[in-house]
Amino acid sequence: METGVVTSQYVHIEQPTASVGDRMLAQLVDWIVLLAYGTFMTWLLIENNAGFNAAMLLLFMPIMLYTLLMEVLNRGQSLGKMALRLRVVKLDGTPPTLGSYLLRWLLWIIDGPTFSFLGLIVMIVNRSNQRLGDLAAGTVVIKLQDYKKIQVSLDDYEYLTRGYSPRYPQAADLSLEQVEVIRRTLTMNQPQRTEQLAQKVCQKFGIDLQETSPTLFLQRIVRDYQFYALEDV
Repeated sequence: METGVVTSQYVHIEQPTASVGDRMLAQLVDWIVLLAYGTFMTWLLIENNAGFNAAMLLLFMPIMLYTLLMEVLNRGQSLGKMALRLRVVKLDGTPPTLGSYLLRWLLWIIDGPTFSFLGLIVMIVNRSNQRLGDLAAGTVVIKLQDYKKIQVSLDDYEYLTRGYSPRYPQAADLSLEQVEVIRRTLTMNQPQRTEQLAQKVCQKFGIDLQETSPTLFLQRIVRDYQFYALEDV
């Protein structure tokens, strides 16, 4: 199973979803890390005669929040996922929201060992190898290595071979849905709607408009988006 990170209108990158084996190995690495941390902190707390509050703050809370904090702060990767070159993304390839990460973490109570590894069973029967938390949050775990296919029209992207220099770094933060809205608006050829969308994009991303018209600005920011999408490859 593969998941497209960027739609074919721009740059179509098909990344394989992580196998059940890869996800299990990544989880094993995380458990080893947590076991080592827990063992060390337990010894440290005992040596210093620490009380319950210290144990909660230094031992139990970090272990409980490990997955959530790592994925939120490390772009969808725990240490185990980093070791296996895996990452959590939304189904369209964009970064998950905080709510998505939180939902995945909360449902780990059901997915994990406490419910006889129900998540493992769901992954085995699910074509995208998603556990319950992924299904609820609309996320999938992908392999970062070995992009299977990159479909780029040489005519459409010829400008990238001529030393193209992006003007708006904020374009890298656009979602696929936002780029699709821009593309559709440009094809409508409605000046008022184009101007309104250009203003909205500038306000949302804190952009100082440098083009002479809203149409040129939207065309430019889509090209900058394409540039950053290819740069990630």
